[in-house]
Amino acid sequence: MTAHVFDQAIALQTLGEGRYRGTTSPAYANMVGPFGGVTAATALNAVLQHPALLGEPVALTVNFAAALADGPFTVTARPVRTNRSTQHWVMEITQPDAQGAEAAVLTATAVTAARRETWGTDDATMPAVPAPEAVGRPNMVALVEWVRRYDIRIAEGAIPTAWDGGGDASRTTLWVREEPARALDFASLTAMADVFFPRVWLRRATRVPAGTVSMTVYFHAGAAQLADTGTGWLLGQAQAQGFRNGFFDQAAQVWNQAGALLATTHQVVYYKE
Repeated sequence: MTAHVFDQAIALQTLGEGRYRGTTSPAYANMVGPFGGVTAATALNAVLQHPALLGEPVALTVNFAAALADGPFTVTARPVRTNRSTQHWVMEITQPDAQGAEAAVLTATAVTAARRETWGTDDATMPAVPAPEAVGRPNMVALVEWVRRYDIRIAEGAIPTAWDGGGDASRTTLWVREEPARALDFASLTAMADVFFPRVWLRRATRVPAGTVSMTVYFHAGAAQLADTGTGWLLGQAQAQGFRNGFFDQAAQVWNQAGALLATTHQVVYYKE
């Protein structure tokens, strides 16, 4: 059976001692290099495949130092401290530079933990929006190839149809699932936490170059809850909080269709005038 296109994109070949070899996928091409969400998922996948892994992901931070060039790359994942129930990781993705030396294009950290049953609740409530079927057909314009890997139905805050500088809000609420369907796991949730187009486009109604510099995902659900979500819809809502000096931030939440908060995510994004 042929692997799902997402699994092909994040696939890693073990080189030994926490080192892996991967290759970029044209199916997830972005304006420059691959879709950041799939690159972040690849870094996490190195942790998930590591034989020393303890527990499940709780937090992931990736810093995009440079655009990943098309072709092979190397991922390293190292547990820097393991406690009784938590584990701390450092990851790096490298490619040869112009002189042939390995140079970092991404640095990352992660925390994994052995989850335990405790009291819990969600203070962030799922917004009331029309069901994905009511929103209609996918309506996020496929400006780049990776968007075609998802069924995205924007209920609020779509990409402007007129780039006239008249934007006045930065919030987008959308339904998303993989296309073709694939059961949810930590890697795919990481990627889908990054499906929102740049907030500056919506706030300014001006299409300027923009790219994520740093992205953090906090996982509020464990593997069992992700498995229960299966191939169902996720609802995501993203909003910026400040635009200044060429950078803006973005805060987002991701729920499953049953209303359970699966992840929250934060980004700092670079933009040009």
